[in-house]
Order: sequence, then structure tokens, then C-alpha cells
Amino acid sequence: MRVVLLGPPGAGKGTQAKMLTEEYNIPHLSTGDMLREVIAKETEVGKKAKAIISSGALVPDSIVNQIVSDRIDEADCINGFILDGYPRTVGQAEALQQILESKNMRLDAVIELCVNEDALIERMERRVQETVAAGGQVRLDDNPVAFAKRLVEYREKTSPLSKFYSERGMLKVIDGMIGIAEVTRIIKGFLS
Repeated sequence: MRVVLLGPPGAGKGTQAKMLTEEYNIPHLSTGDMLREVIAKETEVGKKAKAIISSGALVPDSIVNQIVSDRIDEADCINGFILDGYPRTVGQAEALQQILESKNMRLDAVIELCVNEDALIERMERRVQETVAAGGQVRLDDNPVAFAKRLVEYREKTSPLSKFYSERGMLKVIDGMIGIAEVTRIIKGFLS
């Protein structure tokens, strides 16, 4: 089962990915985690990514696409995976389609979690409070200014993916304002 989770920051993609990973025993592939992993392993592509990140630039699609392609070749992805944070643009979605086709694979579902922006801000604030209360490290981008920028970037770059996948008959949209368990139940229904 190969799934892409779409939605704005704070929509619950990570939460749902965790639930689905446990249910279906397939890995949750987060772009950030994959980047950190290849950098730590000092792979060829990891060295390139590290140099780019160190310069303050964004890692280009060509490198991100290669990291994703390499990662889905790993043994734990044989039965599928859940992509979270990739693709972020229509260009990446087109690249993913080509990557999967070259491996004789296809996506089984693209699921978008829709949440209104006021709720997203409340969720971010609650996540910060819960992290602080637990003595954890607050994400650098979990502050009102950075979060607002992330929402703008999502609207401009990532939300066009809804149309891209809808035109291909692949998009399933879920109201992310309902409870976590209910969202999970609906996703499982889409995947069965």
C-alpha cells in the first residue's frame, strides 16, 4: 500500500501516518527524516544535501526526488509506505509518478486532510504547550511568524496538488476537523 498524505502544517498528517504505520506495518516516510538520515549516513546524495543546507539554500527537487527514490527501494518499503511532506509541489508529484512507474509501482491513495486555518494555529499553539509541559524540544517552526509563513507556502506551492491528484481520480478528501479516531477510521475505509 503506497499512500501520500496531504494537508497544511498541523492538519494531523504525522498523527495519521503513525496510526497507519502501526495498522499496516509500512513505514512513515517524512522528507525531513529522510534528509537527516542520508546526511548522517554521509551518502553521496547526503553530502550534496548537507552542503546545500549548510549554505542556507533549499535542497532542490532533483536531490529530494533521488532521496525518496532511494528510500522506497529499501526492504521495509516492499509492502508500501506512507509519504508525508512529499510531494510538496506539482513538479515533485510528477517526479514521484515517474519514479514509481520506473519501479513498476503506483500510488494506492492520496489523502488530503482539510483543516481551517484558525484550528491549525490553535493546534500549533497546543503542540508547543504540550511539548514544553513534557520537557521536550519545541520545533523551530512552531511559532506564529514561522507558522504563518508555512501556511502561505502551503497555499502557494502544495495546495495545487489537490487539483493534480483530483484530475487523476486519486484524491480522497477528509474533514480534518473531526476527531483523530474518526479520521483514521475514514482513511482505513478508503484503503480497504
